[in-house]
Amino acid sequence: MDIKIVGAAAFGALIGWYVYFINRHRPDQVQFGDLVTIIGVLGGGAILALFPAGSDLFGGYGIGLAIGFFGYFLVLLVLVGLSPNFNVDFFLDGRRKKPVDPWVAAGGPGADSPAAMADRGGGGRDAGAGR
Repeated sequence: MDIKIVGAAAFGALIGWYVYFINRHRPDQVQFGDLVTIIGVLGGGAILALFPAGSDLFGGYGIGLAIGFFGYFLVLLVLVGLSPNFNVDFFLDGRRKKPVDPWVAAGGPGADSPAAMADRGGGGRDAGAGR
């Protein structure tokens, strides 16, 4: 296998991981402009300049993109499954068990720790979830 294809796949995996991370930690609902931005990042002019369409490099990039995007989700599934403080409800709205003594949440006693899709002042549909 050519080192260039491996590099393109690694770059795609990095971008895929980051795209999943950004979407998971967004403060508001998904907007149409967000979709356009993601499509621009994933298949935009800069990517096509680096990896010409129809080439092995572009194929490696696409495979790496899928591995990174779905790899993030699989790692999250494993970590949530192994933790006694989380269950499948975490994926729905960020619910988790409250910490018990001697544990405290980030920010001090009684404070909620940051969670995926929790209200961060954006007023999204999941405002106040898990509280």
